[in-house]
Amino acid sequence: MTQQILTEIPPTEVEIAPVGLQAILTVPENATGMIIFAHGSGSGRLSPRNNYVASALREDGFATLLLDLLTPEEEMDRANVFDIGLLASRLSMAARWVRNQTAFSTIPIGYFGASTGAGAALVAAARDEPDVDAVVSRGGRPDLAGQWLSKVRAPTLLIVGSLDGQVIGLNKQALDALNAPKRMTVVQGAGHLFEEPGTLEEVIVHASAWFSTYFD
Repeated sequence: MTQQILTEIPPTEVEIAPVGLQAILTVPENATGMIIFAHGSGSGRLSPRNNYVASALREDGFATLLLDLLTPEEEMDRANVFDIGLLASRLSMAARWVRNQTAFSTIPIGYFGASTGAGAALVAAARDEPDVDAVVSRGGRPDLAGQWLSKVRAPTLLIVGSLDGQVIGLNKQALDALNAPKRMTVVQGAGHLFEEPGTLEEVIVHASAWFSTYFD
């Protein structure tokens, strides 16, 4: 049976050691899993789209951790923004921080990655501890995980927009390389950022169902 976090935690700024990554932790009462968000290039814990998704997922009973994968100083070097290995290590750092909190020591953990953050999430899921229970990619670049794709064991859902051109093909290639339980869902009428009416809501429905299935 899935462990529940019984105590509600309102939006709280936390710092992930040892680097000092800034994050926002929010926990609804009776949460059944923790979803850690990996943002794309040029984005962070204040991303409007990911905050919108996170808010909806909390209504479905999931705790969320939205974090900056780089410090402000590191963001000044554009090479860091696209360093998938570095971003993956920061995501794993956040997952270890979650595990080290007594209240979250055994709760299921999932990654929700957007754009380059999806590649980082899959590398982290394949390469580092702790193990995660599920990964969801929104308009992601899972292909950036490269050789690590075949080593991913976490069930992975790839969500892409039907108008996202080349990214659809890149997701198909990544899907073929994955050996874990997997699915690719195409949201009709959606572009890369899912700005079209109703498309982000459809992402939420698919993501919530995926996490619910594999957090049990």
